[in-house]
Amino acid sequence: MENFIVSARKYRPQTFDNVVGQSHITSTLKNAIRSHHVAQAYLFCGPRGVGKTTCARILAKTINCTHITKGIEACDECESCESFNSGHSLNIYELDAASNNSVEDIRNLINQVSFAPQLGSHKIYIIDEVHMLSQAAFNAFLKTLEEPPKHAIFILATTEKHKIIPTILSRCQIFDFNRIKVEDIATRLSLIAQHEAITSEPDALHMISQKADGSLRDALSIFDQMVSLTGNNITYKTVIDNLSILDYDYYFKVTDALLEKNTSSALLLFNEILNKGFDGHHFINGFAEHLRNLLVCKDEITLQLLEVSASVRERYRLQSKKTDTGFLLSGLNILNKADVQYKASRNQRLLVEITLLQLCSHQAGSSGVEKKSEVISISPISPVIKTEVKQNPVKTTIEVKEETTAYIQTPEKKTTAPIPPSQESSPAKPSNGNIPLKGKMLSIASFTNGNTPSVKENHSEYQTTNPKHQEEISLEDAWVNFSKELKKKKKVNLATSLTNRKPVMEDASTISFNVQNQVQADEIEAIKIDLLSYLRSALKNTSLQLKLIVDKNETERKPYTGEEKFQRLSEKNPALNKLRQQFNLEIDY
Repeated sequence: MENFIVSARKYRPQTFDNVVGQSHITSTLKNAIRSHHVAQAYLFCGPRGVGKTTCARILAKTINCTHITKGIEACDECESCESFNSGHSLNIYELDAASNNSVEDIRNLINQVSFAPQLGSHKIYIIDEVHMLSQAAFNAFLKTLEEPPKHAIFILATTEKHKIIPTILSRCQIFDFNRIKVEDIATRLSLIAQHEAITSEPDALHMISQKADGSLRDALSIFDQMVSLTGNNITYKTVIDNLSILDYDYYFKVTDALLEKNTSSALLLFNEILNKGFDGHHFINGFAEHLRNLLVCKDEITLQLLEVSASVRERYRLQSKKTDTGFLLSGLNILNKADVQYKASRNQRLLVEITLLQLCSHQAGSSGVEKKSEVISISPISPVIKTEVKQNPVKTTIEVKEETTAYIQTPEKKTTAPIPPSQESSPAKPSNGNIPLKGKMLSIASFTNGNTPSVKENHSEYQTTNPKHQEEISLEDAWVNFSKELKKKKKVNLATSLTNRKPVMEDASTISFNVQNQVQADEIEAIKIDLLSYLRSALKNTSLQLKLIVDKNETERKPYTGEEKFQRLSEKNPALNKLRQQFNLEIDY
């Protein structure tokens, strides 16, 4: 049987230019060789299969090459390059730290370092998986790594940089290798397929690249597996069937069913996915990724973030035009909650089906006629309330004043419709289509039906009688009445703060009130809107304003704790202190 060489070894890069997806590292190494600034120790770290050991070998080969090309690449013709290619180079040593991680192994390495190279200018030591060295081996390696002979260069490679002690890191130039992009891996696989005379679909190569998760070596291993399965024809269907990957088409179909509010179709598609052997958690995560891709496609600028083939990207772009951004954001939120709840759920299939029903229900509520957007502007100074209702195709503006008359303005004409006096009623919860306002409730549904809007009284929590049937009262009486309302609502301290001092009418529209400290000012500020509303109604003055003045001259601090109160009383009557000492009484804190 013919000896087969896997693609990961057969097509391993032999020059810097052939390394995939690590141009920031290869360009730095080439410049270091060009300027003769090669360091004594390097540390290559990054995920698996991204080219760490490959770059280490290329660097070692290029350093010892006697005829380096103008592009700073090994010539592959000199004696040093030929010995390296044949695997018999005496100047390049590779050590697997996973199996040689003891102090004795490092001691043998140190003994070899002292000998000068037989061929070439340097001896290069490549230590792979260096994080597997023991603590004692690291410590034994420190001195040699910091001050090696002039001819010695160390190249360390690891996938777990955090396991290497800081003293080792400080002695090395550190290069972080990136995960290889899906597009770069797919391009590399396409070149290998052409070289091997293998026909392949672009979508199939993209799916293999995504499955590899940034590792070119993993992608090449999957590529060999697919070649062994299908011969010389790799198709998209073969790849998804044999790698347990859920087809894009299912996500597109489920999205279309949700957009059409077809719950039956969505549930049947999910049942078909389960019958193919995929679990619900896999579907939830995949569908969340699908909605994320649709959201990305909303802007042509971010379309490049999709790591899919050109044909699939076009499908995403077309479907994103049919979806609403609000639906996508809400869908991502719903799927995220389902992802968190999935493992704890006892009926996991039911959880996914409920999630699909929620998504379909949201789409049903957000599709169809364009939603009416409401803009409500409420001024804390004036009781005039302006409500603007935007509706296609007519823009309607409603202005409700303290008088019982509503003015309805449309682009064509202006009509004045009197509204009958409202009946006093208990506060009602706003239903869908109603805008709750301070003291009033407007029904938006009445405008959509073309009827005259009705205004219902929804009194404030601090009740007052109808000003038309109320005799004029003074500011002090209205102030005291509001304090009584506060006491009924068990806000005794706040009511006391209001009644300790009297309000003063500075002018026709300004009420000033002195408070003892900033704490009282903050408490009154919290109910200022309700207080002003009460006073404006009681005094029949819609322009009233309240000005709080903190009394800075009051320096005497009232006692609060039990100890402070006792001290204050004992100052007035010293006999209390003697009585406490005589009976050995304690102060109640």
